[in-house]
Amino acid sequence: MLDAFFPFSLKLDPIAIAGSCLWSLALYLGFSSAREWIIEKLDRWFNFAERSLYTSVEEFEKTRRARESQNAFYASLFSIVPFLALGGLCNWGVEIGLGRSWAVSVGILACIASGVYELGRRDGLG
Repeated sequence: MLDAFFPFSLKLDPIAIAGSCLWSLALYLGFSSAREWIIEKLDRWFNFAERSLYTSVEEFEKTRRARESQNAFYASLFSIVPFLALGGLCNWGVEIGLGRSWAVSVGILACIASGVYELGRRDGLG
């Protein structure tokens, strides 16, 4: 399918993609303080970058609320990128250390463990 778009052969390993995504989900759930920090910094940067596009203060203030909501959405969406990179590294490390067959299994276990941790953390806050 991808051969129709690219003039070269692009081989994607579905097992590596699945393992990396599982690890990134586990890291995203497990490190909630880092996740919130990344979202906050991305939101601040998006708002600053968008402010530089406006020359009129009136035009900027007129659409501020909608743009800040949109930037918060984009920040939460793009906050997964560092976790995807770290998830790929974790998956690669497990493949090197335990073998290819264990990468997805340990990723699933990490997702379950971080999900239980996140539920317990949220229960402790309330």
